[in-house]
Amino acid sequence: MKRRAIDVSHLPTHAFGHRSIMWWGGAGLMAIEGTMFVLLIVAYIYLKGRSPEWPPGHFAPVLFWGTVNTAVMLASLVPNHFTKAAADRLDLQGTRLWLSVSLLFAYAFVVIRIFEFGSLNVWWDSNAYGSIVWTLLGFHTAHLLTDVIDSTVFAVLLFTGPLKKSHFVDVSENSYYWYFVVLFWLPVYGVIYLAPRLA
Repeated sequence: MKRRAIDVSHLPTHAFGHRSIMWWGGAGLMAIEGTMFVLLIVAYIYLKGRSPEWPPGHFAPVLFWGTVNTAVMLASLVPNHFTKAAADRLDLQGTRLWLSVSLLFAYAFVVIRIFEFGSLNVWWDSNAYGSIVWTLLGFHTAHLLTDVIDSTVFAVLLFTGPLKKSHFVDVSENSYYWYFVVLFWLPVYGVIYLAPRLA
């Protein structure tokens, strides 16, 4: 018996939100990576609970650079929101503008992060405290750099073309990833910068 093919040519070639496979892939990635952040934070808390002095043999990290980065990251949520909204509307000019502004914030964050590593007052190989602090900050930096590279590629594509509607979906889904990067920075900031001051 011969089967009839289903004609799907009328269906759109792109979809936003949970109707997109990119959304589900991103959600899965964020669930896995979020679990890693939680495990690293739990490891930090465990080490802190096992040490009579915290940080052991070192000064707490300098608050300035981490706090500046927190302010930059929170401020970056505004252009990120407008980037996503413009991409969802398939508004090329708006997406170009707001993605460019978002990238400026991201680049600023990367530059400040360099100073942040220098103000931790401990090296990764000094002791368990140094290892977990550098691992936490390094893990977050890896996620930050991943998003910066993705966003830079999307910006180049938006300005040079050729464009498909699916590229707007990519930019929109990338905005969710930035929310993830910001969301997980807040507990990482609390653990690295505030927890040593509560000891």
